[in-house]
Amino acid sequence: MKATDVKPAEGKLGVLVVGLGAVTSTFMTGVLMARKGLSKPVGSMTQYDKIRVGKGADKKYLKYDEIAPIAKLDDIVFGAWDVYPANAYESAINAEVLKEKDINPVKDELEAIKPMKAAFDHNYAKRLDGENIMKDATRWEMVENLRKDIREFKEKNGCDRVVVLWAASTEVYVPVDEKIHSTVESLEAAMKADDKEHIAPSMCYAYAALKEGAPFIMGAPNTTVDIPAMWELAEQTKMPISGKDFKTGQTLVKSGFAPIIGTRCLGLSGWFSTNILGNRDGLVLDEPANFRTKEVSKLSTLESILVPEEQPDLYTDYYHKVRINYYPPRNDNKEGWDNIDIFGWMGYPMQIKINFLCRDSILAAPLCLDLVLLSDLAARAGRFGIQRFLSFFLKSPMHDYTKNEVPVNHLFQQYVMLKNAIREMGGYEADEEID
Repeated sequence: MKATDVKPAEGKLGVLVVGLGAVTSTFMTGVLMARKGLSKPVGSMTQYDKIRVGKGADKKYLKYDEIAPIAKLDDIVFGAWDVYPANAYESAINAEVLKEKDINPVKDELEAIKPMKAAFDHNYAKRLDGENIMKDATRWEMVENLRKDIREFKEKNGCDRVVVLWAASTEVYVPVDEKIHSTVESLEAAMKADDKEHIAPSMCYAYAALKEGAPFIMGAPNTTVDIPAMWELAEQTKMPISGKDFKTGQTLVKSGFAPIIGTRCLGLSGWFSTNILGNRDGLVLDEPANFRTKEVSKLSTLESILVPEEQPDLYTDYYHKVRINYYPPRNDNKEGWDNIDIFGWMGYPMQIKINFLCRDSILAAPLCLDLVLLSDLAARAGRFGIQRFLSFFLKSPMHDYTKNEVPVNHLFQQYVMLKNAIREMGGYEADEEID
């Protein structure tokens, strides 16, 4: 490992997750099993991927932790907030993602993870109705309670650092309001005025995390950290932020397959995507106001890869539709169907059909691990504000829309950004270009 000014990953890393449902319990169980040598963290870039550093005679391929000081799985301590009081073991059993035989070897550790009371507003997730909440708390009281929770967790578990990750449900769509969301001052004023319309509970978590010196990751498509006030707060606190929405199933396929169409200079007439999903996420998304938040996130992927202005003959007026259907029998095993209408030589039409039968939490768990470890690394490397290099893991990457910045959604361009960031944090040259 080269000498860098990145602080070493010393001591314990607290990982506080908002939501102790299917994704989180699968994530926690997998990490605990992996560090006992009882399972493999398959799908995790930080645990498996190798990056080239150097060129010519100096060229070598190294794992991330051989390039930069990444925290070890043994150093992670888990905590959570949730609207339901079930501990992580009960949650893992209830979620029915993992078999009981794959949960029981770490039963004691999971049972010890009991969720703290959630900062929750029923109007933001009408399909959820748990009792483990901060009852009658104003938005500012939520912030104060969450900050106290973070401090106490850190002290009780002897953690040197904490990362906060949102892996809870999708909230109803909150449009960005310049009067409230533009500055830290106006955001704080709205929180203190208990402005429930413009301040989502997720904003309270993000604010509390940043104020307590913890990087914050938004794993749902909520309007949370993608507002100028949060960017300003991240600059003030020198903390990294990233989001939004874990890139797991259909959007992963889209961000990887759309470049095939674009690179091959084929035309697109339409892309219809539909999903069936039966877990708690599917239940929440069955509410139209919550689906609207997800729809905005999922629709944005294609439009920045196949751009009409760049290739008007190929990508003008294509029709893009996304649907999610709640279907309880499938539980966490979601299915994504894509029908893609393309055209080729002399305008002749063709079709592509993709049917991805995936497991939501099995795909999301390694993303949680990578986002947590890389956000912690970024914080120790002095990187703060929007972490664009983490867009590889997210459906709808954060970007400064006030300056008309276009997010990079092309999977392979995102991978170049990720590799360059790891190289830089390891003291190597960022030597790949995004074409």
